[in-house]
Amino acid sequence: MISITAILKSKPEHLTEIQNLITNLVNETRKEAACIRYDLHTSENVFILWEEWKDQAGLDLHNSQSYLKDFIKNTESLVSSPIQVYKTAQIL
Repeated sequence: MISITAILKSKPEHLTEIQNLITNLVNETRKEAACIRYDLHTSENVFILWEEWKDQAGLDLHNSQSYLKDFIKNTESLVSSPIQVYKTAQIL
């Protein structure tokens, strides 16, 4: 299993727009066969995606999806800093 944490910081004036875009991303991603978990958390203008994938092939397929590419392109000017993505391994 592969775990990913992605962190987005919205510019305050684009909070609603980011939330709408990320909601669509979550809904589409959850339909993928290799997606075990794709949870969205928020605090003020920060959005955190906690992802779990069955395998690298499934994650690679996700990363090639047009809705993910469109999300990244469409949010570039709406975020206050680049999206941070961490591929992690559970240790406890």
